[in-house]
Amino acid sequence: MNNRHEALYAGHVAEVQRRWEEALEAEQFDGVLVHSGTPIYSFLDDYEYAFRPNPHFLHWLPLTRHADSAVLVLPGRQPTLFYFQPEDYWYLPPADPEPWWADLFRIEVVQDAADWRQAMKNTLEAAGVVQQSVAAIGDSPSLSGEFEAERVNPPGLVDRIHLARTRKTAYEAACIDAAARLAAQAHAAAEQAFREGESEFGIHLRYLAACEHTDTQLPYNNIVALNEHSAVLHYQAREREAPAQVRSFLLDAGCTVNAYASDITRSYASEPGLFGDLIAAMDGLQQGLTGQVRAGVDYRELHLLTHREIAGVLEEAGIIKISADDAVESGLSGVFYPHGLGHFLGLQTHDVAGLIDNDRQPVPRPEGHPALRLTRVLESDNALTIEPGLYFIDSLLDGWRAGRDASMVDWQKVAALRPFGGIRIEDNVIVTDAGCENLTRRAFAEL
Repeated sequence: MNNRHEALYAGHVAEVQRRWEEALEAEQFDGVLVHSGTPIYSFLDDYEYAFRPNPHFLHWLPLTRHADSAVLVLPGRQPTLFYFQPEDYWYLPPADPEPWWADLFRIEVVQDAADWRQAMKNTLEAAGVVQQSVAAIGDSPSLSGEFEAERVNPPGLVDRIHLARTRKTAYEAACIDAAARLAAQAHAAAEQAFREGESEFGIHLRYLAACEHTDTQLPYNNIVALNEHSAVLHYQAREREAPAQVRSFLLDAGCTVNAYASDITRSYASEPGLFGDLIAAMDGLQQGLTGQVRAGVDYRELHLLTHREIAGVLEEAGIIKISADDAVESGLSGVFYPHGLGHFLGLQTHDVAGLIDNDRQPVPRPEGHPALRLTRVLESDNALTIEPGLYFIDSLLDGWRAGRDASMVDWQKVAALRPFGGIRIEDNVIVTDAGCENLTRRAFAEL
C-alpha cells in the first residue's frame, strides 16, 4: 500500500458512507450488516477452497483474505467492523488492524466466527436501532440464521449499491491504476518468456514472479495461449511443453491491488507476416475505439461500430470477399468476433450493473449480440475495458461454411491463419467528461 492510496482512502470511505446512506433511506432500512463470507470446504474433506470476501465488504475495506468479519453501517454513525481474529495455531490469523484504514472504523475484535451476532445486537441496542429494520448483504450461511430471508440481499438495496459502484472514487481509480501498472510489468516479463521459447506453463510462472502474485491473488485465471489455443476465448489449460513451432501468443491477465482488478490482453506474432499485420491493424483499431470513449457515449453503439471496423480489417486483408457493411449485415463479422467489446471493471473483473440504467431498469443488448456485458450510456468515473478481437475459431468457421454463403470467405487465407488462433487487444480506462484516461497504455509507456 503506498501513500497515494492511503491519502485517498478516507475520502473513499466518506463517499461510500454517503452513497449507502442514500440507498438505505430509499429502501427504508435503518442499517445494513455486510458479512465478508465464510470459507467453503471441499466435499468429504477439511480442505478449504481459496477464499475471497464478498465484494460489498471489500468496497468498504482492503481486507482481501478476511473471513467471518462484518461491517455494520448505520446512517450518521461511524461504521463498525467486527474483526474476526481467532487464536489459531493451524493457520496464521489476521494481523492487527493497520491505522491507515482502521482509524476510520469502530472496531470490535471477535475470536469466534459467530461472535459478530451478539456484538451486532449490542451495537444496535446502544444505537436504539431495531434489528428487524436492518438488512444483511453476503453469502454466509450464518446470515440466514440471524435475518429473515427478505432482509438478506434485498434486490432494491443491492441494485442501488451496484449502481453506486459504477462510479469509482479517486481511491478506487488509484487501486485499478496500480493494478494496471503491476500487470504491465508482468505482461512484459511474459512476452520475454514467449520470445525465449517458454511453454504456456513457463510463461505463466514468469508472469506470477514478475507481479509477485499467487494464482489465488489473481483477479481471474490467466489466459496463456500459444498458437491455435488463442482461438479459445477463455482458454484454461497451460501446456507444460512448448509446441514444436511457435507462431503466436495471446496473454489475457491482470493483477489486484486492495482487491481491485486490472484486466489486460496483448497478442504477439513470432515473426513478421499476415498475422503480425493483423495484430498491428487490430491495435490501431483498438486505440481508435478507445479514443471515442467519453461520458455520454452509448456503449452499445461503440460495440456495433467495432463490428464494422473489424469487418474492415478482414476486407482489407482479403480474408472476406464482401464489403465490411455486408459482412456486418449478414452476420459474418460475428464469426470472427463473437464476444462483446468490454465490461465494467473494479472489485470484480466483470463488474456489476453493466446491464441496467440509473433507474435500475434493464438495458437490452443489441439484437444478435448476446455476449455484450455492458449496455449503458457511459458516465464520468466509470472504469471499463475496451477489448476488440479477431479469431479463427474452427466451430464458427465450419458452421458458416456448411450453412451459409461460403463464397464470402477466402478459405485459403483462413486455412493459413487458423494455426495462429486469434487476436485480442484489451486496455483498462477511466471515463471522463472529455474522453478517457487509458491506464494500460500509460503503464506500458512508463515501463
